[in-house]
Amino acid sequence: MTVERFPIEAGHILLFARAIGDPNPIYADPDTAVAPPTFVQASAQFDPDYSLRPKPGQPWMGSAKEPSQLAGGRDEGGSGGSRSGGTGLHAEQHYEYHRPLRPGDVLSATSRPGETWEREGKRGGKMTFSENIIEYRDQKGELVVTARSVGVRTGQVVA
Repeated sequence: MTVERFPIEAGHILLFARAIGDPNPIYADPDTAVAPPTFVQASAQFDPDYSLRPKPGQPWMGSAKEPSQLAGGRDEGGSGGSRSGGTGLHAEQHYEYHRPLRPGDVLSATSRPGETWEREGKRGGKMTFSENIIEYRDQKGELVVTARSVGVRTGQVVA
């Protein structure tokens, strides 16, 4: 994921906190607000290539009359079906905050691959784990959040 400009706004923080059901008042005060721990995930909506974001005039896996052609509605590289016949899943997510996010921050995000490793599974054959690292930097170029996600693909479909 690459996001050139992700503005952190007080209203976005409040709505995100309400959407996840967190009533903590720290999210509601525009003068002292900080963003909830998983808030940076909303930056995906600022990525024009984000696969789960609806695009006008294009089929979208989330709102079709018929199910997607691939199991789970996803193509290679995401969670869901795979051309190789296996299944992909989002396995882990970690956020490391170097400082709190506050209204007025403007972040940019760049991703890079992390480690990859394999294990033998009991029902799905070989499992391949892949880490993706996204670094969020503020308007001064300072690192604010490091997000690490781990995806896993099985060698075969698990019945």
